Amino acid sequence: MTEILDILVSAAFWTAVLRIATPYVLGTLGELLCERAGVLNLGIEGIMTLGAMAGWMAVYQGADLWTGVLFAAFCGALLGLLHAVLTVPLGLSQHVTGIGVTLLGTSLSYFVYRLVLPQASTPPTVTPFQPLDLPGALAQTPLTYLAFALVGLVAYVLYRTPVGLAVRMVGENPAAAEAQGLSVTGVRIGAVMAGSALMALAGAFLTLSAFNAFFFNMVNGRGWICVALVVFASWRPGKALLGALLFAVFDALQLRLQQVAGGVLPYQVFLMMPYLLSILALVLVARRASYPRALMVPYRKGER
Repeated sequence: MTEILDILVSAAFWTAVLRIATPYVLGTLGELLCERAGVLNLGIEGIMTLGAMAGWMAVYQGADLWTGVLFAAFCGALLGLLHAVLTVPLGLSQHVTGIGVTLLGTSLSYFVYRLVLPQASTPPTVTPFQPLDLPGALAQTPLTYLAFALVGLVAYVLYRTPVGLAVRMVGENPAAAEAQGLSVTGVRIGAVMAGSALMALAGAFLTLSAFNAFFFNMVNGRGWICVALVVFASWRPGKALLGALLFAVFDALQLRLQQVAGGVLPYQVFLMMPYLLSILALVLVARRASYPRALMVPYRKGER
């Protein structure tokens, strides 16, 4: 118990927590935007993978780091546009389309990587973002600070601006939104594209900040965790930040517990711990969650 307390009060532990939480914060915000507009985006895993590859590839080809970040967001928005066109005006299954987008984004990323680097036996590296040593703050890279700033920005836009009101309205009552002169299709497509750009930023963080290279399976299910965190957060940005930090605490703690008690228990027990605790938290919270009423409900103009 003393060793666990020592871990929890160390600055290195909380520095790791913020770093681990960053892709979950960005991915969860992206998924939250999509679902607030009434569209479930299960393409998040593929969009994050494409963002990771696109951002890294742009920098590897000579672009600066921020250009790589913007290129990743652009590629994510394009995949979001594909998902939105198929699910919003065409009304196709959001589940099936999302899985298809995940397969497309993942496979396209691996194909482009092998096309550009057919002989690479080890992933080439780039110079990633370096931590900023700000007074009174734990040293983190600019993308981490950006992710936490975006939580406040998304919350402000959703609850304090006409754009946010439109997004929430098309996710709750699209018929009422249409009666107010809003384009339900346009708002939903825009929200999915913006959300997908944030998902791609989560992927770009992995290759341009957390690591310095792109390798297969590096997203490693983070997208699916983000989908669960949206439910845990009851579709609220502030609670999404809390959920991402909570999962990051579990993850960072299990890595250190392996060193402390690795000889007593198999390491797989510690690997399972963040997911088991997250499932428990999700079960306790999700029963009281209030979801957008038009989530996954196709809407066609003029229909009631």
